[in-house]
Amino acid sequence: QAQLVESGGGSVQAGGSLRLSCVAPEHMYVGRCMGWFRQIPGKEREEVASSYTFGGDAHYADSVKGRFTISQDHAVNTVYLQMNSLKPEDSATYYCAAASSCARLRRGSPEFWGQGTQVTASS
Repeated sequence: QAQLVESGGGSVQAGGSLRLSCVAPEHMYVGRCMGWFRQIPGKEREEVASSYTFGGDAHYADSVKGRFTISQDHAVNTVYLQMNSLKPEDSATYYCAAASSCARLRRGSPEFWGQGTQVTASS
């Protein structure tokens, strides 16, 4: 059973914004790389953003650069994905992930996954 819990998904008009949240147990959060993937049915899951929880440069998929921002709140072991200027092609199930390194996460093998939250952006 997933211990990463995503929330914040929903339906918006194209150009709108949503903020996703992922709450993790402390042992899955401190000193880890956390990020967000998304998946459209029939397509491979793809990383959209990731960052070490203790700082460092964030990584973004080219398709979301300038529109999405990943951030963390250490007090509540939470990672966020602020999504602005949403496009219909951003519509997907978004999954939170945690890994021992960003290299591991970015190659698609994080140790932990959330259950996912649905995002829909309509024209």
